[in-house]
Amino acid sequence: MFRKPTAVQHYALPLALSLGLFSSPTWAGGILIYEAGQEGNGLANAGAAALATDPSVLMSNPAGITELQGTQISANAQVILGDLQFSRDSRNQFSGNEGGNALQYLPGASLFVSHQIDERSAVGFGMYGNFGLALDYDDDWAGRYFNQESAIIGMSLQPTLAYKFTDDLSIGIGPRIMLAYYRNEMAINNNLLGVLDRPDGQLEYKDTDVGTGVNLGLLYKLSERTQIGVAYTSKVDLEFEDSPDVRKVDNRIINAALNRLDVDSLELDMSVPQTVLLSIAHDLNTQWKLLGSLGWQDWSEFGDVGVEVDADAQDVSRTVNRQYKDTWHASVGAQYQATPRLRWSMGLGYDSSAVDDKDRTVDNPMGEAWRLATGVNYQVDKGLDVHAAYTLVWLGDMDVEQSKARSGSTLSGTYRNAALHALGAGATWRF
Repeated sequence: MFRKPTAVQHYALPLALSLGLFSSPTWAGGILIYEAGQEGNGLANAGAAALATDPSVLMSNPAGITELQGTQISANAQVILGDLQFSRDSRNQFSGNEGGNALQYLPGASLFVSHQIDERSAVGFGMYGNFGLALDYDDDWAGRYFNQESAIIGMSLQPTLAYKFTDDLSIGIGPRIMLAYYRNEMAINNNLLGVLDRPDGQLEYKDTDVGTGVNLGLLYKLSERTQIGVAYTSKVDLEFEDSPDVRKVDNRIINAALNRLDVDSLELDMSVPQTVLLSIAHDLNTQWKLLGSLGWQDWSEFGDVGVEVDADAQDVSRTVNRQYKDTWHASVGAQYQATPRLRWSMGLGYDSSAVDDKDRTVDNPMGEAWRLATGVNYQVDKGLDVHAAYTLVWLGDMDVEQSKARSGSTLSGTYRNAALHALGAGATWRF
């Protein structure tokens, strides 16, 4: 841990150490993931709250399981491959390399079960991860004082109950328990005055927590060929508290700032945002089904996170306002029943950015995202379907210009042609 100084030294020039202890890479409006390996991966979230073809619908709309016959089990796996590489420009003032590909791959899995109790009632259970991602830059990259490695992963457990009040109207509820893991690692600059050539220090912070929320859904049949779904997910509050592991910090000013922050017990609060999703599914004919979705995510409440430490013995703050704002989602898609056994899905989606360009940071390089998705479902026999899907998430060029609070040194560059590739596959058994 850090050494406590006997006195705090003051300098004419204000010096700063920023400890950005929140980091979570994103590609939806924020870090909510639409893809969980299910067949709907191939639709870019189009119709997610209105389409009930397997038990994974309980993640998007708990009411949907009333449409499923008997007992059904869906098991899925996926991998997310990334291309997220930072390139410095002429305004950059930090030494080091460009960090490499910050997101190489992230595996995932999900399991969904539904059971029809009678003609009106159904129960279900879901275990899925639809929140989080991970970044891993080179240790000696130019942005190491902002972030080197981070992860925030949320796994949700959701028991579900749904009831069909009329032949046309179903309502569902799913209490949600989220098991969350958070980790962040960054370098600490021991040479704030630029006089000595001292090696970097290191800070690591990690913890786990459990949060709770609820998913609510309504499914209504407008006609024999058209149904709409409305779904709401409440926020999930998470609280991480740990004693950060601070190593090799030998600058007295930095130690004083850490001491004033009371870094021995550092608490970080964050909220998985509440969301609203409206979807429609329409059977154009016996082969084609048209789908669409509109959604909202409350990221503005997620903004005051992280830690900012000023090393001039004056200002210490426990939060950093990331200037997040609410996001909007829109998607359209279609399913084509090519043969009695083979179904083809396709979708196009858009998510607005949770930050303006001027507020983008390397520990959370989010931007607007376009999705292009496709997938197939094949009925092996009456009781077994298998499916596979692919989604391209295109983020494009994302400029970053991020400065230390008081030293004024700037990290400047661009994530060029940033993209993510989600590959998923699974099977659904019906009994």
